[in-house]
Amino acid sequence: MSTRDEERPRGVQSVDRALDVLEVLADHRGTLGVTEVARAAGLPPGTAHRLLVALAQRGWVRQDPGRRYGVGPAAMRLGDAAYRELAAVAAPALRAAVEATGETANLAVLEGDQMVYVAQSPSPHTLRIFAEVGRRVPLHSTAVGKVALAGLDPDRAGSLLAGRERVARTPHTLTDPEDLRRELEVVRGQGFALDDEEQELGVRCVAVPVDVPGVRLALSVSGPTERMTREVARAVVPALRRIAEDLVGTGLGVR
Repeated sequence: MSTRDEERPRGVQSVDRALDVLEVLADHRGTLGVTEVARAAGLPPGTAHRLLVALAQRGWVRQDPGRRYGVGPAAMRLGDAAYRELAAVAAPALRAAVEATGETANLAVLEGDQMVYVAQSPSPHTLRIFAEVGRRVPLHSTAVGKVALAGLDPDRAGSLLAGRERVARTPHTLTDPEDLRRELEVVRGQGFALDDEEQELGVRCVAVPVDVPGVRLALSVSGPTERMTREVARAVVPALRRIAEDLVGTGLGVR
């Protein structure tokens, strides 16, 4: 038994372990067998199996014909509700980002090996960048993806990048693993990431992390390269950091 388990009442241990199992499944693309879940969650196989069976009975976990497990529909419903609540809480912060930068502001969350846009506030300019809420975008070619990856353990970040084909969306997209590793080192050092026409030609984006326990969130602003020059993108970072800190202070980061 781990030290963490010893410090918790038995009922809380069970909740912790069930959440560990769900997080393992949520972080993995596809399904896992009992032994794989147990190893990733640090649990005895028997304990992992009992938890999976219980979670499957409530719809939080699904079992495929090969007796492998994945996230179930109940967890997906909870995720949808959480995203709606997150968008409502983040709305003032996104408006503040638009006021500070003049460009479209976005909030995105790491889900599996992609980023999902969960909220947006549009730029007042007639020519503006639009990313549909709910849209999924790659990690390697977006500012929100790179800033989320930079906040992970390097081995975990490498695993996520390796799990999906790295498509060159433009001539500027980084697809080589070593180039991406160096890019993430830069992002970790400076605390923000740039999408320098890597996802779409003519569009530049800058993103900062939103430090909420248990989830990887990124706040970004995007604009046409004519307005969002590299100099402008770097200049708005301090304002974005303040807004991200204020967003955490609304209660998103309460443990």
